[in-house]
Amino acid sequence: MNKPLLAALSSLAIAGLGAAPAVAAPHTTVKPKATVDFAGTVALSNCSGSVIRFPNSADTDPALVLTNGHCLETGFPDPGQVITGQSSSRSFGLLNASGSKVATLRANQVVYSTMTDTDITIYRLTTTYAKIKSSYGISPLTVNDTHPTAGTAIKVVSGYWKRTYSCNVDGFVYRLKEGDWTWKDSLRYTSACNTIGGTSGSPVIDTTTGKVVAVNNTGNEDGETCTVNNPCEVDENGNVTIHQGINYAEETYQIPACFTTGNKLDLSAGGCVLPKP
Repeated sequence: MNKPLLAALSSLAIAGLGAAPAVAAPHTTVKPKATVDFAGTVALSNCSGSVIRFPNSADTDPALVLTNGHCLETGFPDPGQVITGQSSSRSFGLLNASGSKVATLRANQVVYSTMTDTDITIYRLTTTYAKIKSSYGISPLTVNDTHPTAGTAIKVVSGYWKRTYSCNVDGFVYRLKEGDWTWKDSLRYTSACNTIGGTSGSPVIDTTTGKVVAVNNTGNEDGETCTVNNPCEVDENGNVTIHQGINYAEETYQIPACFTTGNKLDLSAGGCVLPKP
């Protein structure tokens, strides 16, 4: 994993040519790029994250923070474990566009956390999007509710390191296995996104739409197969491959369907496919 920084350190201890016809060039429309910076990202004590909203969230809703399941302050969720409604007082450093900390936000609940099928933790904050905007001029990042597309230009924005990584979506992985955990339909980066420890939980942002399409979580560091910090890819037929130095993220398009009015988690909602407790 692009593990939480301290956990990453502790784990070391345990473990056809010719003349063209004279025709006018076709007219093409170039989509403008969204501004992708640090605004709305957060720094955790050992990970990265972002203040997020869903397409149907209201400004008056309690704000949410997205990071990895393996960044949960009480430790890695076990395979098959889903945590909901757990109290929390975790704090987050809110960053502005240039990466400067402008506020400390605090959670009052772990709304959802798992490392099964995906690798996410969602915190509920003690404040609303509207209050964050009025106090600090920062808007949340919107989670896209459609599956990302191969070839898309993306940025991984780390609030912990105040660093961005630019690359493209290389493709998708049927199953990504790391240690005891298995993730479904993971997103593989092209090699330019060489993320490191502490970038765990960083939002992966589509540079055209400015929306979150995944959350950064792991990479194969040493060329080992299916071990911690060395995930392997498994296809539909059970064939295993590894790509040393390549990094991955877990898609987030499936999350909005599991939240209803008031940013309330409803795992029984139609279309919600997140693992249940």
